[in-house]
Amino acid sequence: MSQNHWHVNAVEEGQYGPLAGDITVDIAVIGAGFTGLSTALHAAKSGAKVAVIDAKHVGFGGSGRNVGLVNAGLWLPPEDVISTLGIDAGNRLIDRLSRAPDDVFDLIKTYNIQCDAHRNGTLHLAHSKSGLKDLERRNTQWKARGVDTKIIDAAEVAKRVGSDCYHGALLDYRAGVIQPFDYVRGLARAAHSHGVQIYENTVLKSTEPNGDSWTVTTPSGTICAQKIVYATNAYGPSHNVQTTPKTSCVYYFQTVSDRIPDKIAQSILNQKEGCWDTAMIMSSFRMTRDNRLVYGAMGNTDAPHGGIHKSWTRRSFDRIFPQLSNITLGPFWSGKIAMTTTKIPKVVITKNTVQVFGFSGRGIAPGTALGKDIADYLATGNTL
Repeated sequence: MSQNHWHVNAVEEGQYGPLAGDITVDIAVIGAGFTGLSTALHAAKSGAKVAVIDAKHVGFGGSGRNVGLVNAGLWLPPEDVISTLGIDAGNRLIDRLSRAPDDVFDLIKTYNIQCDAHRNGTLHLAHSKSGLKDLERRNTQWKARGVDTKIIDAAEVAKRVGSDCYHGALLDYRAGVIQPFDYVRGLARAAHSHGVQIYENTVLKSTEPNGDSWTVTTPSGTICAQKIVYATNAYGPSHNVQTTPKTSCVYYFQTVSDRIPDKIAQSILNQKEGCWDTAMIMSSFRMTRDNRLVYGAMGNTDAPHGGIHKSWTRRSFDRIFPQLSNITLGPFWSGKIAMTTTKIPKVVITKNTVQVFGFSGRGIAPGTALGKDIADYLATGNTL
């Protein structure tokens, strides 16, 4: 992976050694990202003995590479979710994920996670007139549910964003931005403070049933667990579970600008909103704590053809922000997104196992919230 700005500039610390020997726990979690660590943290707070393993390190996958937008809900507007899941299940999921940013920002406050958190909303930008119509439809549906969203016009977008390229935007006050790698490291620190055992550089070889428990085998030891949670999303295979994740892998890359002079930076997202647009080939951008602009789009800059994406980025960046044409871009980094056909995450429950995958680019708030709910399910059996 190319140099990742989030990793290089992380404030939260935390390194954990590999598993060495055999241990016994109540719950084994595979994957040290948002979902896995949220599950572990909340399960440990309920009294469970928990171990988390990761083949690389905390936040190696999408949790340490993403844009950092703490969005509410899913990619789909509410009525589309209900059309897919039905009225009862659809409304339950919509209401739960509408509140998901609260889970994120509550954890940040409770554990003093140093992740440059700002909750001033996000802007879904209309790149065209048709894009604005789609945003108006979404806004109408959210307003009908009593949610604090609104459409802002092109002039207001230009004032907030520092670009006159957009026809309007949907402003969602539930949402915000974070430094994602700092947040996931902070989750690990919080979980560890409640007794969760975290093992990095510990590759999963297999999980096998052993009577009423499971044996998790790694090259350096085993974990005997009553229950297993698989939370690797786009970055891990399915091991001995009844349903193999059915997702498509989509790549997303980002780059970061050099520091923008204060006078210019004051006119670009000075309220620290995060942004993404309605284009089919989506772009996103947000500011950092030190006045750099992080810009992203679909594609893999680590692939042999990555230079195409880099040159496209320069042109697109200059079109949106001509005042930054003399600002250098780089480095670039890429990550994988696990997309389901419905753009709705899937939770698969089998005997003493839970598998969650397919966040479809909405991992921070939904992953945190579902981790909390999975922990509750494992403790109580309450329906997810």
